[in-house]
Order: sequence, then structure tokens, then C-alpha cells
Amino acid sequence: GIEPAKSFLLKAIAAGKHVVTANKALISQEGRDIFAAAAAKNVEVGFEASVGGGIPVIKTLKEGLVANRILAIMGIMNGTANYILTRMTDEGAPFADVLKDAQAHGFAEADPTYDIEGMDTAHKLAILISIAYGMNISLNDITTEGITRIEPIDIQFAREFGCRIKLLAISRNHGDHIEARVHPTMVPEEHLLANINGPFNAIQFTGDAVGNILLYGQGAGKMPTGSAVAAAVVDIARNIRTGAVNRVPALSYLPEEISPRRITPLEEVSCSYYFRISVKDEPGVLASIAGILGRHGISIESVIQKGRRHTGPVFVVMRTHTAREAAVRKALAEIDTLESVTSETVKIRILEDDDE
Repeated sequence: GIEPAKSFLLKAIAAGKHVVTANKALISQEGRDIFAAAAAKNVEVGFEASVGGGIPVIKTLKEGLVANRILAIMGIMNGTANYILTRMTDEGAPFADVLKDAQAHGFAEADPTYDIEGMDTAHKLAILISIAYGMNISLNDITTEGITRIEPIDIQFAREFGCRIKLLAISRNHGDHIEARVHPTMVPEEHLLANINGPFNAIQFTGDAVGNILLYGQGAGKMPTGSAVAAAVVDIARNIRTGAVNRVPALSYLPEEISPRRITPLEEVSCSYYFRISVKDEPGVLASIAGILGRHGISIESVIQKGRRHTGPVFVVMRTHTAREAAVRKALAEIDTLESVTSETVKIRILEDDDE
């Protein structure tokens, strides 16, 4: 949490002490105050362990990729969510059962909301965005959706489309505006991120010079986190010994170069979509749905409709071509009002080919 951690750090900084923290919520929400205080006292703040556990994500971004303009960030940044989705994929088990088992084996907290609703991932993405683009960003700027609505049937249909479902953090640098979102995503099976399983994390950076690079490893746990904390302590000690304190700015950019950037509204984002629509088994339903999508400029790439049941609703599953989020929302709102539609449509975004 934020307090009393923030007060402790600020007191230490005021006393001229260097500090190291693994607190992602603190850095993502209150980092501006902490970094300003540290700069005023010429001390360092180490926070490598706040993103990616034992994976050296922040050092790579701040130093190894300094020659690059970062074009995109994409990754699996929460081990609990990835463990649950992996088990659901491999075993066909429902979300609630896998979550209960994950809690019993220590892979999920007693209150897992922070992990399964995407908030933990959003904190980490906010930190990486600040470093990658030299900008201020708040948690409220990041569109965040969790995995609680994902059902085994969605996993099965994803497989039919050649995809696996992952909770992804996604950011793209469009120059004058920045995408920032966390949500379940269908990832093509040939993509490296589709094959990150269990409690592991992986973060992909795209630079204008290096192209795509992928960092993979244990994103949580006492030893991986301890490794990152120790690395930050040693970095600071080396800088003290050589008289090079604050050799690398906390957020890579000099403080005066950090500025606000426009966050792309989700309504302006375009991608392909998966829809699972629960409908009454009666004639004309598919034509009605297709007509609504057509009126909103949404083109259908493929449709799956399983055999009829003796009773109850059936699923109409669609994959679209690239469509604008605003149009998709309007179309689904209209579809869900049809008398033949029995429940709210499930929508999952699909990773585009040019993201691979």
C-alpha cells in the first residue's frame, strides 16, 4: 500500500539516505513526489523489484535500451492471472475452481482482486510507461479489465481460432498519444507470449533500433524479488563508491524532460475482436446480428455456431476483422437488446499480426 511506506521513504530521503523499494503501488502512484524529494537531496531510489520480480526489466529499459525510441510495451506481468489462465487452458477447468486451487497452493492471495482484476498489472505498466516515454501517467489513465468473465468455453473457441487467452498489458507510442491498457487478449499460438505459462512473467519491448526483445522469468516470490532488491542496493553502492550518485536519472529521463502526453481513449483503439453471443435457438438470429454489425462498419472474418441443444440458448461465436472500439461498443449494446439474445455478449480483443 501507499502508507506508511511513503512516509517512511520520505523521512529516510530527508535524512540523506538512499532507499530501495519493491512497492509497485507506491512508485506508480506516488513516484513523482518520491523522485523529486530524492533529487533535491541527491540520493537514489532503487525500485527494480517493483516490476517483474527477478527479471531485470527496469534496468534493461533505463540503460540497455537507452539508444532506442520505445515504440511499444507488451507483456504478461501478473503470475497469478497467468497461472489461472494456464490451468483453465490445459485442463478445461472453470475459473472459480482454478482460483480456489491456486489459493490453496499459495499462487493466489486470500483476496485475489488486485491480481485477477488487472490492477497489479496496471501499476506495473504505469511504471514502465513513465520510463519508456518520459511522461507522467496515473493509474486512472490505464483502461483495466480482469479475467473473471473468461469461461472454459472461451478458452476452447480461442483454440479453434489458433489463439490462447492471456491477461496482457499493452502500450503503444503513437508520438502525439500513447495507448495504455490491460485486458484479456487472444494471442496467436505462434507468438512467444502465448507460450508463457504458469506463474511466469514476460515483458516485450519494441525499440526503433533493436526491434522486439523479450524478457522472461519469475515475476514474484521472495527469492526473485530479493534478487532484484539486492541488485538495486549494489547499483547504488557502486555509484556511491565511484562518486556517480544519480548517474542514471530515476526515470531515465532528466526531470525537466518529463512531460504529460495524451492517453489514447480506448474508443479510438482498433483491433480484431472475438464475440461470444448467447442466443435463443431460432431462425433469423444470425442475420439480425450480422445486420447490426454491418451497420456499424464491422466486418465478420469467421463464425462458429455449434450444433443445437435440446434446451437452452446456443452460442454464436464471431471473429471480426479490424474494427474501432467505439463502433464495437455501440454494436454490442444494440445486439444485447435483441429479444433473441439471452445474456450480455462476451468480448475479447485479439492481438493483431503487426504486434507480433
